[in-house]
Amino acid sequence: MQSREDGGDNWQAVAGQLFPQGHGIVRQGAVLSGSARLNGQPVAVVGTCGHAAIGVEVALAQARAVLDAMRDHPGRPIILLVDTQGQRLRRRDEMLGINRYMAHLGKCIDLARRRGHKVVALVYGQALSGGFVTSGLMANACYALPDAAIRVMALPAMSRITRVPLERLQQLATGHPVFAPGPENYLRMGGLAAIWEGSAMHIALTMALHDCPRLDFRAAQGAQRGGRKLAAAIIDAIVEGRHVQAP
Repeated sequence: MQSREDGGDNWQAVAGQLFPQGHGIVRQGAVLSGSARLNGQPVAVVGTCGHAAIGVEVALAQARAVLDAMRDHPGRPIILLVDTQGQRLRRRDEMLGINRYMAHLGKCIDLARRRGHKVVALVYGQALSGGFVTSGLMANACYALPDAAIRVMALPAMSRITRVPLERLQQLATGHPVFAPGPENYLRMGGLAAIWEGSAMHIALTMALHDCPRLDFRAAQGAQRGGRKLAAAIIDAIVEGRHVQAP
């Protein structure tokens, strides 16, 4: 598998392991789309490759693929393959309103879920910032390979923006998964349902679709795993109109 430092594009190897019965996934630039067969049943596939930077064109192309799946194949499971370095940092994209394009992608995935499509995401490369939030984290459940590189932001960049000393952030990262990179920390926070280790990927995907949750249990899982201790309690309090006392 691709290491966290490897910039190579291994989507074809991943697709071959996920869909040993064959697939028709096509790459157009940094965007993946098409269909595949899993246990004899068709699934739609949408994703990115090559550590894609999500600009307006990439966001629109992914959204189009999700909308096409809803129109042409109602109820068909959708598999999201995630490999992104996050939002593309260009003036052109900012001036065009990249935040709205990315929000559009997230809304399309949410609509697919509401219309009965099981949406399962797999981080097989990188997953950073908004590119991850509006794709993998919008799925019913998100999984990752052990060597996936997942983080909100690199600590040096976080230090420059927040003006918190890097040494302090590194210290916080040792005990708080919110600050720390890696799939293990996102598993603790509930962002990932599981890390696929030591099992055939097509079997793991079959089980993920079978167990696909209809409700969002991530906050509760984060509390159970000790990664997000207050999110679930705050959500429940808002729903019930109660006040939450911070510890």
